[in-house]
Amino acid sequence: MRYLPHSAADRQHMLAAIGASSIDDLFAAVPKSVLGTFSPDLPDHQPEFAVEAHMRGLAKANHAAGDGPFFVGAGAYRHHVPATVDHLIQRSEWLTAYTPYQPEISQGTLQMLFEFQTQVANLTGMDVANASMYDGSTATAEAVLMARRITKKNKVFLSGGLHPQYRDTVVTYLSGEEGLECLSPSPEGQGDIVDHIDDDTAAIVIQTPDFYGHLRNVSALAEAAHEKGALLIVVVTEIVSLGLLEAPGALGADIVVAEGQSLGNPLTFGGPYVGLLACREKFVRQMPGRLCGETIDADGKRGFVLTLSTREQHIRREKATSNICTNSGLCALAFTIHLSLLGERGLTRLAKLNHSRAIALADMLEAEGVEVLNKTFFNEMTVRLPVPAVPVVEALAAKGILAGLPVSRLEPGKPGVENLLILAATELTTDADISALVDALKGEIA
Repeated sequence: MRYLPHSAADRQHMLAAIGASSIDDLFAAVPKSVLGTFSPDLPDHQPEFAVEAHMRGLAKANHAAGDGPFFVGAGAYRHHVPATVDHLIQRSEWLTAYTPYQPEISQGTLQMLFEFQTQVANLTGMDVANASMYDGSTATAEAVLMARRITKKNKVFLSGGLHPQYRDTVVTYLSGEEGLECLSPSPEGQGDIVDHIDDDTAAIVIQTPDFYGHLRNVSALAEAAHEKGALLIVVVTEIVSLGLLEAPGALGADIVVAEGQSLGNPLTFGGPYVGLLACREKFVRQMPGRLCGETIDADGKRGFVLTLSTREQHIRREKATSNICTNSGLCALAFTIHLSLLGERGLTRLAKLNHSRAIALADMLEAEGVEVLNKTFFNEMTVRLPVPAVPVVEALAAKGILAGLPVSRLEPGKPGVENLLILAATELTTDADISALVDALKGEIA
């Protein structure tokens, strides 16, 4: 079988068959700013062992998160993942399992997803959770669409404290539609989304801890939203924080979405990760993705089935509740194993340890005159340097210290963010790491 036509005539025939005039038509949805020629610097026509040697050389150029002091967070966090997690998810019955269409041969997978849903519902304080989403950002976009279906309203306000990449994902999902408004960032934690809510509002979206590390008053925001008939969507990018903070569902949230990477899933240079979505039971029919349920078979034995699966609604095309095509099953399994190993007390201890490490970081920074903007935080904070943050981060990276995320990298062109740096500390952050960061910072900002 020929996958690529060798002649121009063949290519033109295939394009005509699908109604495209040129190859460029196939990439019309991709912004021109990211299109271009890419010529990888790889050896040409080399034997396999030579290519392997070249790739090993490229890999050695990487500076991984565990190679030195590491303070990068902003939605993806370095936590310890027990060896048990990796061992179990690589068992063949898990590693090769995919979609549980036939419950009679998929009971193990279905039960795992059921347990995962139970854990997520308990963590978030909600009635029901689905069997995972792609990641936190797309789960947020799905929650916005879900809220618009429930309320029959279009207006949605995104908090300025929402992660910029989550915001951009929502904007992409709702591209061309009216009613979406993104509020200005508030690095100092000032400003409030409450003043923007009116009777036409479908939902407001807040993050806690937010992009800058501030904790939000969920109860007050829930009350303000509900008074106007709007829903409150709460986003959590650091799921470990729910081991210490009160669950959003207990504070009035209607839909909770989160990134589950922190439990069971290493950074892995950016993914794959696992999105969490939970809601009130009365909204379950509008929930995207799939839902596993517990039942009893004809013999009275306990069993598990797909109770709700909006994936099957791809047949309905534009009338479908959601067109998500799969779930992050293996990542969800890793999440469930890690959380099961921790248990409730273990998760609480882990969360307290994360917070204590962040306090140690903040105290040492302030002792050296570095301005910490946060009055409240969990394991992440924003500092204002006396100089632009990007050159400082690059200089420290050259010394083997990965010193957080300059806000300007995700908010290019925004006034007042050039000197802002977001720092995260986890249970893996040592006193020696903090001392190395502070000493190196002093040398760059003196």
